[in-house]
Amino acid sequence: MSDLQPLSPNEARRLYLDARKHELTEDTLEGQDYRLRAFVAWCEEQDLENLNDLTGRDLYTYRVWRREGGYSGEELRNVTLRGDLATIRAFLRFCGEIDAVPEELFTQVPLPQVNHGQDVSETTLDPDRATSILDYLSRYHYASRNHVVMLVLWNTGCRIGALRALDLDDLDLDGERPNANGPALHFVHRPGQGTGLKNDEQSERWNSISEYVAGVIRDYIEGPRVDVTDDHGRAPLVTTPQGRIARSTVRDALYRITRPCWRSEACPHDRDPEDCEATEHGKMSTCPSSRSPHDVRSGRVTAYRLADAPRVVVSDRMDASEQILDKHYDRRSERRRAEQRREHLEGL
Repeated sequence: MSDLQPLSPNEARRLYLDARKHELTEDTLEGQDYRLRAFVAWCEEQDLENLNDLTGRDLYTYRVWRREGGYSGEELRNVTLRGDLATIRAFLRFCGEIDAVPEELFTQVPLPQVNHGQDVSETTLDPDRATSILDYLSRYHYASRNHVVMLVLWNTGCRIGALRALDLDDLDLDGERPNANGPALHFVHRPGQGTGLKNDEQSERWNSISEYVAGVIRDYIEGPRVDVTDDHGRAPLVTTPQGRIARSTVRDALYRITRPCWRSEACPHDRDPEDCEATEHGKMSTCPSSRSPHDVRSGRVTAYRLADAPRVVVSDRMDASEQILDKHYDRRSERRRAEQRREHLEGL
């Protein structure tokens, strides 16, 4: 212990993220930052100001705290807890390398076992709900930023990173570029300028959109869009007064507009919107009906598959392998899949 160098949890978090910023995608780095902020918050609760004092018993206490809803306010499923603790293990391995904790301390982070199938999210945005939300946005918030965010995410099935990466120069709203058959959006990998895509250059693609979607985007650009450029002189499609929209802002937008009470619908959870904490800024994700961008993406895949769109076509459009689509995004019930197979095989 005498060879250890004092280091606060928050400073260690900053050093770790800086050390890994060129190794991880922006989405992964942001996820790790969230998990480490939870750990830093726990350290503050425990008055643990120096990582030199961290012990294996502390790590067990932290696991219980996170599992029971510490920081997030919700009990964590095994798969989520495992991801959280895997980040802490990598973080402590790094801390051991810079003499902030004993080198072998990371091995004492207890990882829960995850059974087959438990690593798949159970939530999704039902296609009918998505249609209802878009209808509401079209009627009461036409061409607003939230309308464009939901419209692009739902119609292309893209990830947050791909939505953020779109510039005005990436749009062909009139379908006038070479080989075009209609309006489309071009997702481009620009890692050196803060908008890398999930699978690097392999994620680059054109996604066609309808004339209606193109019209809404055009009206947004000509209307409420804040006319700003980012630090690289690029003109983002979706903006805030500070520049290119942040990932957290996209998530907050989805959590907000997918709550039934936001659309003046009756609460299906018997809550009173007047005193429900899920109506407060920063807590909207606690509404059981709120949905994340990942849920929108899985809902889009499900809608395509319900419409019998070929798996390979959906895979190309969504920038994900057919295996990943089947495991993580397709939410059709087993009975519905069987019925669709029957429709194709009857009479053969």
